[in-house]
Amino acid sequence: MRTTARLLSSAALATATIGLGLGASAAHAEDGGGRLEVFPSTAEPGTTITVNTTACGKDGHGTGDARSLGVDEFHLSPGSHRDSVVGEFQAPHSIESGSYRVEVRCKNGKRSSGDVVMRHKSGDRGNEGSGEQRRDEPSGHVRTGLGGSVGPDTTQIAVGVAVLAAAAAGGTLLLRRRARDAQGS
Repeated sequence: MRTTARLLSSAALATATIGLGLGASAAHAEDGGGRLEVFPSTAEPGTTITVNTTACGKDGHGTGDARSLGVDEFHLSPGSHRDSVVGEFQAPHSIESGSYRVEVRCKNGKRSSGDVVMRHKSGDRGNEGSGEQRRDEPSGHVRTGLGGSVGPDTTQIAVGVAVLAAAAAGGTLLLRRRARDAQGS
């Protein structure tokens, strides 16, 4: 009887722990929709920049927002890659060097964003005659796709702490029960 109770309580604890983890993953996946790929990710003024994402789904459509670069909205439509939408815009010739955010709002309600770094050719934009070469340093978070310096996700941290706490509580209860059973026999 005690073996059955232990087995059932262990199974219940494992199911609860897995359920917590899966629920957090699903909630996190619904937040952002998908990554926005920007090509080229480092460009010069006047360059045509292409963006694509899978956030809009198969046969989806979206509206791009590159107002941070001074560009009007642009449209995204199904591309040649499976489940992706594609759009493009031209970076203005008057844009300053720096990192700029590009965002996409899909018709299905999901959003996606990415960054493009604008750089001027050596000698352009105010360096003429100074003999000094302009240096543009990247700024902001690195978007690597896995981990990296994007910043902490408090939801994932909270879920991780809850899973660890549940596992610790379950282990403590199991050890107390074993100790009690050993003293009783």
